Amino acid sequence: MEFAIEINNLSKKFGSFTAVNNISFSIPKGKIFGFLGPNGSGKSTTIRMLCGVITPTSGEGRVLGFDLYKNTEQIKQNIGYMSQRFGLYEDLTVNENIDFYGSIYLLAKEEMNERKKQLIEIAGLVGKEKSLAGTLSGGMKQKLALCCALIHQPQLLVLDEPTAGVDPVSRREFWKVITQLTATGITVLVTTHYMDEASICDIIGFIYNGDLITMNTPEELFEKHHTDNLEDIFIEYVSKLSSKDAVLSFKEIRQQGKEV
Repeated sequence: MEFAIEINNLSKKFGSFTAVNNISFSIPKGKIFGFLGPNGSGKSTTIRMLCGVITPTSGEGRVLGFDLYKNTEQIKQNIGYMSQRFGLYEDLTVNENIDFYGSIYLLAKEEMNERKKQLIEIAGLVGKEKSLAGTLSGGMKQKLALCCALIHQPQLLVLDEPTAGVDPVSRREFWKVITQLTATGITVLVTTHYMDEASICDIIGFIYNGDLITMNTPEELFEKHHTDNLEDIFIEYVSKLSSKDAVLSFKEIRQQGKEV
């Protein structure tokens, strides 16, 4: 089996603070890996190491076969990254935004135009090519940002809370595109606080206070915790690992409110 990501005992310290503590995992190519955890748990630090942005303090790791210490530029050239802030230039058109990102990767004009046409069709942006990014809806901005992240045909797509603040219909349309992409062999690493999205992932990793708590498929987690609600499983982990009391479900919260 070929792996897109392989890390072993990876750690990152900032002074005396340990942000990521000896985590190890491997993600096969062509899979969707959901990296879950509360804010401040170590997700972003891990992603920054995997993207070659910061150097690990210790441990080993390879992304698409490239070493995290020696081959950071090759890693950056072969991954696509998209965050919840989208990173678009709102005073540029859809075409111009995609062209700009394509130029960063030194794509030839003919190749870029062909690739751009394909991506615009996949993302459902046909007819919006000359629209300014600033005039697009949140869902369309999201799709444009995805086109920009994919213009250089990366083998690994990193999505950092890509659907935050996007309406439910746009979220589902976005994930339909993502699953289609993985069918072509692209590997996806995604962080999200939407547990319905996380349940789509092939593999889920849960990190808390820098420690990797579990790595399982959604089905294995459902069987282990005797529930098909990933949000309840997420909250159960947080409750067990912190001093916080178990959080009520929304149904229980609503019922409690009626009793007051």
